Amino acid sequence: MAEADPARGLAIETAPALRRQWTRPVLLTSLPLLLLVVAAYIWLTSGRNVSTDNAYVQQDKVSVSSDVGGRIVEVAVRENQPVRAGDLLFRIDPAPYRIAVEQANAAIANAQVQVGTLQADVQGTGAGIQAARDAIASAQEDLGRQQALMARGFTTRARLQQAQHAVQQARAQLATAVAAQGEARSKLSTGAADPGQTPAIAAAEVQRDKAALDLTRTAVRAPYTGTISQSDRLQVGQMMITGLPAVSIVRSSRSWVNANFKETDLNRMRVSQPATVSFDAYKGLRLHGHVESIGAGTGSEFSVLPAQNATGNWVKVTQRVPVRIAIDEASPRQLIAGLSADVTVDVSGDGQR
Repeated sequence: MAEADPARGLAIETAPALRRQWTRPVLLTSLPLLLLVVAAYIWLTSGRNVSTDNAYVQQDKVSVSSDVGGRIVEVAVRENQPVRAGDLLFRIDPAPYRIAVEQANAAIANAQVQVGTLQADVQGTGAGIQAARDAIASAQEDLGRQQALMARGFTTRARLQQAQHAVQQARAQLATAVAAQGEARSKLSTGAADPGQTPAIAAAEVQRDKAALDLTRTAVRAPYTGTISQSDRLQVGQMMITGLPAVSIVRSSRSWVNANFKETDLNRMRVSQPATVSFDAYKGLRLHGHVESIGAGTGSEFSVLPAQNATGNWVKVTQRVPVRIAIDEASPRQLIAGLSADVTVDVSGDGQR
């Protein structure tokens, strides 16, 4: 049998003891240091950020209505369909408005005929004026002869009075012809608002332009690029009333976040401070943005029934103030209006007010 080595056994027994003696001071020293570092980090970073989970994605929305009334004869879009600016949404029966354009064209033609008639009247009254002047000259010559004969006693007083009456009649006819010519010219005259155009034709052309504009408005088109929403009201055969919202378009290319912060968080918040936005719908997605504006009133201030605390029997509630957060980068996922979001604002910087 091999003999035991006393020295080796002693070394084996003392190694763990030495290791325990070395690790214990290290642990006793490092653990307080670690706790101190964590406490210092929490102390240094406390108050640097403010956050809220009362935040929602917002996008521009417009309710499209028709400028003219009538029956819907065509629907070109469906729910959640993307559209571009100028795309046809729906069409109203254009037949009544085509008839209105034709009526306006007929009114223009009638006004042009009236102008031609007035021009002929002006020429006719000019001939009448000349005839009345000739009649005056003839009557005056006859009156002169009758006066000479009366002086010699070769005519009667009745004949002289008849000649005088003929002169008066000729002068009255001249005055009537001059008045008729002035009336005809006044109807042909143009106003300062539309020089060179008679009022009758100008009014008829305005009616035609309005009818043509209404005809173009029977085709209702998208005002900008976006996504169709609430298109269930668009049905072929339905009567469309002027100004009644028919369909909505959500402008998904431009998004921002309305974050409702506690009023106690606004002390150090400034416009342009950096912000980080995360979304409940997309785990792991974080977008960078900044504070674009701070609301002018609390949410309760703009509610339908604002709180009345003048009775004295009230409980103080921390108010929420809407803060608009602009998103500074493109999102890899589609942002949908109304999505819940979490917003964290770095209030350590001053920003720019």
